[in-house]
Amino acid sequence: MADVRYEVADMVATITLDRPERMNTISVPMLDELTALLLRANADAAARVVVLTGTGRAFCAGLDLNAASSGEGIGSSAATFGATIDLRNTPPTVLFAMDKPVICALNGSAAGYGMDLALGCDIRVMADDAKLAPAFVKRGVLPESGGTWFLPRMLGWAKAAEIVFTGRTLGAAECLSDGLVNRVVPAGEVAKVARTLALEIAANAPLAVQAAKRMMRMGLDEPFDTHVQHVYLQLLPLFRSEDFREGMASFLEKRAPVFNGR
Repeated sequence: MADVRYEVADMVATITLDRPERMNTISVPMLDELTALLLRANADAAARVVVLTGTGRAFCAGLDLNAASSGEGIGSSAATFGATIDLRNTPPTVLFAMDKPVICALNGSAAGYGMDLALGCDIRVMADDAKLAPAFVKRGVLPESGGTWFLPRMLGWAKAAEIVFTGRTLGAAECLSDGLVNRVVPAGEVAKVARTLALEIAANAPLAVQAAKRMMRMGLDEPFDTHVQHVYLQLLPLFRSEDFREGMASFLEKRAPVFNGR
């Protein structure tokens, strides 16, 4: 059976890491499964928002180091690489390029690769008993899947340096105060809170939400004057959309809008 599950309901696609007996550690097949399902969600006309979560007591405890230590899998001495490594179709890069909003429902702790995966999502809802463990340097590696890019932007250089260089574990309260997660809720309410937030987002005009995310992502690396030009070009097709007309009409008629994504 697949170790990653996919389901859609009420315009929300849920992708679930389903390997609880191994704390959802990522195996080689899971990398391909997760990539395929992220791409599927981004193209799925029935989904406007994506929730990424896990089963059991952990969200994701990182890469499957047991397989690596046995001479198989990710990071094993038997692994061979060519002169170049194509990272375009791996979960972190696919996740970063997605236009649809992604909420990470941290049902439990995230370590290593799992932490990078969570940071790659747009919004994070965290269980109050969960932790983030950036233990890369304690294993002889570095944050290889986005952490070195996300953390300085989210926290500033000094705080990011402290977290990465020490590799110490962060509790939920610290994650919230540092701005690494949006909300900390009781463990049994993570799925509910994440879904409620997803439904709130899904009720908005999906083309506008996706365009806003696209512009926010581009704005991370471009000057203001260039950015506003790109925003204007994104705005023009929205003005011609059915959703724009519905948004204006619903405002004037004092009713909730019903968007169709066209």
